[in-house]
Amino acid sequence: MVSGGAGFLGSHLCQALLARGDQVLCMDNLVTGSESNLAELIGREGFTFLRHDVSRRVSVDGPVDAVMHLASPASPRDFPEIPIKILKAGSLGTHNLLGLAKVKGARFFLASTSEIYGDPLIHPQVESYWGNVNPIGPRGVYDEAKRFGEAMTMAYHRQHGVDVRIVRIFNTYGPRMRPEDGRVVSNFIVQALTGKSLTVYGDGSQTRSFCYASDEIRGFLALLDSNYVGPVNIGTPSECTMLELAKLVVEITGSASEISFEPLPQDDPIQRRPDISLATSVLGWRPEVTLREGLGRTSEWFAKELRNKRAGA
Repeated sequence: MVSGGAGFLGSHLCQALLARGDQVLCMDNLVTGSESNLAELIGREGFTFLRHDVSRRVSVDGPVDAVMHLASPASPRDFPEIPIKILKAGSLGTHNLLGLAKVKGARFFLASTSEIYGDPLIHPQVESYWGNVNPIGPRGVYDEAKRFGEAMTMAYHRQHGVDVRIVRIFNTYGPRMRPEDGRVVSNFIVQALTGKSLTVYGDGSQTRSFCYASDEIRGFLALLDSNYVGPVNIGTPSECTMLELAKLVVEITGSASEISFEPLPQDDPIQRRPDISLATSVLGWRPEVTLREGLGRTSEWFAKELRNKRAGA
């Protein structure tokens, strides 16, 4: 069972699970997910879609081998618009799905985030770092929901013996991102393709590490199939400034767009890069897709989506 399976990463995960022969129940309330992300999956043998909000009681008929909890709005634009839905997905949703895993004797997989590190005081970030998070800031609803989710997951493991896995996702990009979701890669690509100025916040010196969706999903499956209990960073161990990213997007798309600068949002992390020593040693995982290659694939997908949108209009 995959919660949030109609979302950006969730839909890629469902596709990968089906491709390896698993039967998949995809659960999503479609607040930020879209059935269009499942167009290649709906109707296929072994795939079922159920529209449901995981913050409400979850019941599933029949056996379940694994519960993979990806349900949560995850974009900066969502934080001020639907903060309570985000908090419920991370708290009530995690609780409900852990309960399902306990009843079914299933392995539980929590999609956590590098946001639990907040604006980190150590660099790169290792799994043992506790983070530097502002719980009452505008980003706190997402950060703290995920931190609570990790605590609840480990509590169910220790008290009820539920077999658990926790992945900490660093910035991930690729096809099926929402064009308007406010994440930097989708922002830059859409702005470049539509001839608008690319909006860089602050002076553009803040860094992120970007992992292509297919690499991220490989990491998910490696962790799910492993025997490792505890958080594991899955991300790219190289970083790029926002200004470098903007210039690269302009180059790849062949855009004539200029770059504009706006004030840095509150609590926006200055640096973010994973230490993936644990993922490499325990899972044998490393990313394979370069940033240039991944941005090329992603911009091609967005260009097609924009053409389709114009044709439909």
